[in-house]
Amino acid sequence: MDSRQRMALAMHHQTADRVPVMCQLALGHYFVNLRDRCKPHEIWFTSEGFADALLTLRERYRFDGILINIPGRDPDWLNQVSSVEASGDAHIFHWKDGARTVVPSNDNPSYHRPDSSQPAYPNFLEFDPDTDTERLDEWPTYTWGVYHTPYLPGKASGLLLEPPDYFYRTIDIVRKAVGSSVSVHGEVFSPFTHFLELFGYQEALVALTTDAGRAEAILERLSAASIAWGKAQARRGVDALLISSAFAGGGFISKRMYSQFVVPYERAVADALHAEFPVLPVYTHTCGKLGDRLELLVDSHVDGVDTLDPPPLGNVELVDAKARVGKKLFIKGNMNSVALLTDTEAQVVARARSALDAGKPRGGYILSSACSVAPLVEPWKLAMLVNIADEHGRYSNPSRDDAIRKA
Repeated sequence: MDSRQRMALAMHHQTADRVPVMCQLALGHYFVNLRDRCKPHEIWFTSEGFADALLTLRERYRFDGILINIPGRDPDWLNQVSSVEASGDAHIFHWKDGARTVVPSNDNPSYHRPDSSQPAYPNFLEFDPDTDTERLDEWPTYTWGVYHTPYLPGKASGLLLEPPDYFYRTIDIVRKAVGSSVSVHGEVFSPFTHFLELFGYQEALVALTTDAGRAEAILERLSAASIAWGKAQARRGVDALLISSAFAGGGFISKRMYSQFVVPYERAVADALHAEFPVLPVYTHTCGKLGDRLELLVDSHVDGVDTLDPPPLGNVELVDAKARVGKKLFIKGNMNSVALLTDTEAQVVARARSALDAGKPRGGYILSSACSVAPLVEPWKLAMLVNIADEHGRYSNPSRDDAIRKA
């Protein structure tokens, strides 16, 4: 049984030969652990560099899946650079339009717009959901969720409903390299994350209490961008689609707000994808405390949940989650991501075995760190996980070939 089959069975609540293993890696983890192979800016600014990073560490850690969490890059990007300067262990890229991007050696790059006098975010109370979503280029900070390209002038003015060809470049490279042997996943930002990016996180959260009706109307418009990019990736051949909704757990918004401002719009994304791709697994990535809203994930019509942070970062125990939603959602994660920074070998083994004990029964579980693997987590800890799954995560009665084909 290959990795792609193993992942498909787990996401369809079947039993494979063993529990699959797939961790999401922070960008800084690629930067730190591929220094001898490529520079951080090559990973960040080029489709070829990011694809090579994904493939190299997937092979090193023997993961059963790859998450492509940023679109392909415009091949003209680096031609728009006017100069590059070193600053400590970072490099600063100065763009011809006056903007700059700081690329650290172990963390996400940051974009700094050229004209700080220009309003960074629209005024929520003056934002018209019908007309202002057609001139989003006026707010240069709204780039990450829809465009992922805050480094070039002249981006489309409205919602990005027809992704440019270069968006598919990383998917194409990875899919060609792994063939049909590895599960390849795409990602879209949730409508709620689009909302946070558009108005700024602090002001957006305040806006939910200021004018809920306006917020809902805007969220409905923003859903179109998530749906368009999700469908585009599915047509290109990804095996699953992740909805990134990182800032929707307890501590960010209440259960009531989650039900009002997250569930309906993630449901719209999931329903639109399922309508065109009935067997495509769609799952959501939400950080933090989910204990009071696990059942609401089911109401979103997604097929699975990623992260499921355990205490102290979250408040969900895997045994409880399996009991409550395990028949309706596959589960990926629950291994304490922060603890991996300091865990000894024995602690990594114990943590992984505990997760397998809780998640393995009846299938529907993917062994993974709860959230992204931090830049400074030693590679040997991740390389252990498949061995542990081989020894402690095997099923005595894997699903038959016809179940694999159906998945």
